[in-house]
Amino acid sequence: MEYVLRTESLVKQYGRFNALCGLTMNVPKGSIYGFIGRNGAGKSTLIKSVCGLQKPTSGSYEIFGIGNRDRRIFDSRSRLGAVAESPAIYMNMSASDNLRQQCTMLGLPDYGCVSDILELVGLQNTGTKKAGRFSLGMKQRLGIAVSLVGNPDFLILDEPINGLDPQGIVEIRELVLRLNRERGMTVLVSSHILDELAKIATHFGFIDGGRIIKEADAKELNAAFRRCMHVRVNNIKAASAAFDSMGLRYETVSETEADIFTEISVTRLVYALAENNCELISVTERNENLETYFMNLVGGDH
Repeated sequence: MEYVLRTESLVKQYGRFNALCGLTMNVPKGSIYGFIGRNGAGKSTLIKSVCGLQKPTSGSYEIFGIGNRDRRIFDSRSRLGAVAESPAIYMNMSASDNLRQQCTMLGLPDYGCVSDILELVGLQNTGTKKAGRFSLGMKQRLGIAVSLVGNPDFLILDEPINGLDPQGIVEIRELVLRLNRERGMTVLVSSHILDELAKIATHFGFIDGGRIIKEADAKELNAAFRRCMHVRVNNIKAASAAFDSMGLRYETVSETEADIFTEISVTRLVYALAENNCELISVTERNENLETYFMNLVGGDH
């Protein structure tokens, strides 16, 4: 498999604090890589290191097969676009002028790409309106537009939907999918909104304590999700006694609810509960989602 980004035992130290602790990850070419971790887990530190905004303490990384100690790494980074933390845009300029400024900074010979990029991100009709008057979603799309100047092959987005309303989230999601499917762009997306990542990502990397603790593609992850029978009863203590007597694997969710992970017939369950003077009120089938999988993987509260 060909990889756009690979890191090997990457460490970033700030004084006595290690933000990255031997992080090893692999981002396949053509993927949408969902980068998942709690605040302080090391996501932004990794992104800044790859973008050349800070130097790792030890370890190494490759962008398009070129190592970070190779002088050609600057050429590899020219194929990378990024929106790190917040969009790098000029608030007193229009969308078009922002893109023209980026063209000038990159030394591009003309502004021929500007109209195409604005149309791609849905900002073609903003005219002379200053970016400072844009909605948050429009600012995020403009930030992505700026990162697309130079036609990069790899796009890094750090929390691109943070704070957006539902419409803004949909717009960013559709834009990422278009870039990936129509332009073959590899996209690394860091986000706390895991339900949204689950809708677009083809691969996932879970980071905790400065280390990648799990990498998997979407198919592998879906297969790993636990399936359960969610039951609601009138007496959870009596229900727990019944579950224990049957040797079931289960988790108590509330004072009236539990998830059963052992496959069992509803009829047998009803009889067992009745024998313990417990009434089954409802039963539904549930699949574990990305958020609960992540919480079970790292432990503690997300």
